[in-house]
Amino acid sequence: MNTIARTVRSSLVASAAGLLLTITGAALAPAAVADTAPPQLAVSTEAPAEIGLGGLPVAFTTTASNTGQTDTSSARLIYRIDGGTTLPDNALSLEYRLDGSTWKKIPLSIVEGTVYGGELPEQLALAAGKSQTVQMRIGLPMGTAHNGASNGGTEQLKLTTMISYGASGAANATDFDFVGVNGLTTRLINVPTTATAGGSAITFKATVDNPTSSAYENVTDVLFTNRYTTLQVRRSGVWTTLKPVTAAAEPDLYGYDVIGKDASLAAHGTATVDVRVTYRKDAPAGKTELSPCAIVNEGSIPFRGTTTCGPKATVTVKKAATTSTNTSTTPSSSTSAQAGTGTASTGTGTTTSATSGMTAQLAETGSSNLAAPTAAAAGLVAAGAGAVGFTAMRRRRSHA
Repeated sequence: MNTIARTVRSSLVASAAGLLLTITGAALAPAAVADTAPPQLAVSTEAPAEIGLGGLPVAFTTTASNTGQTDTSSARLIYRIDGGTTLPDNALSLEYRLDGSTWKKIPLSIVEGTVYGGELPEQLALAAGKSQTVQMRIGLPMGTAHNGASNGGTEQLKLTTMISYGASGAANATDFDFVGVNGLTTRLINVPTTATAGGSAITFKATVDNPTSSAYENVTDVLFTNRYTTLQVRRSGVWTTLKPVTAAAEPDLYGYDVIGKDASLAAHGTATVDVRVTYRKDAPAGKTELSPCAIVNEGSIPFRGTTTCGPKATVTVKKAATTSTNTSTTPSSSTSAQAGTGTASTGTGTTTSATSGMTAQLAETGSSNLAAPTAAAAGLVAAGAGAVGFTAMRRRRSHA
């Protein structure tokens, strides 16, 4: 009896347990299915509208979201950047930070054609229904400190952000942004049209403008003249004589660092200095030119770096009269008009090694002994290689 009773009780317990498992299993099935469903991810990037060519990086954000019901510990942020043209070495920079303090580089390499790609080295943990915002910054340094690229560039970057999870690499969501590229501008204001050899100095202003959201470091604003000049700038109310910089390829071309070597410019900032130029008594009579160029990250080779050249000013040098050495200070109508409208020099987004409009302009006075050094400067600007080898940037095209 005891044996039979134990057998019956065991059968009843087993049957009850089986029924309980069946009911419980039916209740847990939907949750089990949900746990194995893939995470649903979304991504949104708020890219900057514009950055500066040769400038420091500009901050923005990328927000990664998990809109599904499954947690993930391996969300991946993948970036693609297309400048529409082949960029020189060290032209692009992309950085991130997750802890709010330390910026880390995202390694970039060409993935196809003119497209550079890179991935956030750290994967993100996203719980179901949660999101995380990553601080980012993008720049177009066009080289490294004191080693700026003298050729290349772009006027726009296409930034693609993708989010994925796991090792498969398939994108769950994609976001597209366009980032404009602009550059420094440089101009001369109220340059007199005439000067007298051996006479009084002509006085005017030299200005560098930064119309972009990038701050700049290592900026040198060079005013090109010829070997018959002495140049002074006024700093803290005192006129200081500058030492001319020359290049081995053209020793008769004088370049003066009017705002100082390796200056800094804030985003949307401006630097202006009073300048006066004196032409020596032995300066040949005739037309000559003053040509401003802003150079970023100029290195050990004079005048080589990421370069923007502004409109030139033409000065007619007259021989001193026997009874007077006074200098006419009539402002140049063309230079004054450009300064008054604030459009004397437009923004730039590219450089070119082809012969530029500036070259043609500087060569117009070709037969003048005084103009020859400046025409030679144009040749150096256009060359993009050699001992000096810097490049005049092409002015930014107007867009409808």
